[in-house]
Amino acid sequence: MKPIVVASAILMLTSCASMEKWEAAMDDKAQSDVALQEGGTAPQAAAAPTSAYATPLAYNGAAYQATRMQQQAQVASYQAPLPVNINHYVQGMMQDLIANLDQVRPQMVIGVTSFVYLDSAYDETNLLGNQLSESFMHEVHQFGLGVVDFKTTDYIRVTPAGDFVFSRDFTELKEEQPIEFVLGGTLVQHQGGTLVNARLVSVASKQVLATAQGFIPQPVVEALHQSGMPDKLLLKQGE
Repeated sequence: MKPIVVASAILMLTSCASMEKWEAAMDDKAQSDVALQEGGTAPQAAAAPTSAYATPLAYNGAAYQATRMQQQAQVASYQAPLPVNINHYVQGMMQDLIANLDQVRPQMVIGVTSFVYLDSAYDETNLLGNQLSESFMHEVHQFGLGVVDFKTTDYIRVTPAGDFVFSRDFTELKEEQPIEFVLGGTLVQHQGGTLVNARLVSVASKQVLATAQGFIPQPVVEALHQSGMPDKLLLKQGE
């Protein structure tokens, strides 16, 4: 019988402690209500839950709500990195090119050119057109085909700004290149993205050997950013 008596005593003590805590909480609430009725301010509660975009702030009415709405707007405007980039779409188009290529010869030599916009001059492009060229050059090499980078010079230009082997000045490049086929194409701005038309053409006969089409969503296109390098040569007076 003694264990039962001891357990009952412990339970009664625990209940008393709980009742004291409950009565204390009710007294605090009553004091808070009286203060509000008299025009005062209630005691501040615990700080609001925080996140990566939240600043600890007590629940104090309108000020808290306004700050919380601002924090939620920051979270909503946050843009996560895109899961794919342009290379993902180039891989698919390259597979289509190889799939409908009549005859694949490992010894064939291909030159990859910049992609141009269908409704503009064929002697100008932008960052997207140049990046497509770079991506296709990588894919051609990955498929085991011969590819020539005709923008490579016969020397390395050493300057205080860096060491360079590539050039877009045709006077610095070889006039004759061992290129049998060229890979290039056109671009069309479409609602929601850019339509890409790629083709592999014989230099000698101008025969189209393979074609592919792809669509790059606008968010992926806009993920490309200009380098911000100055496009003008700045002159200064010599000393």
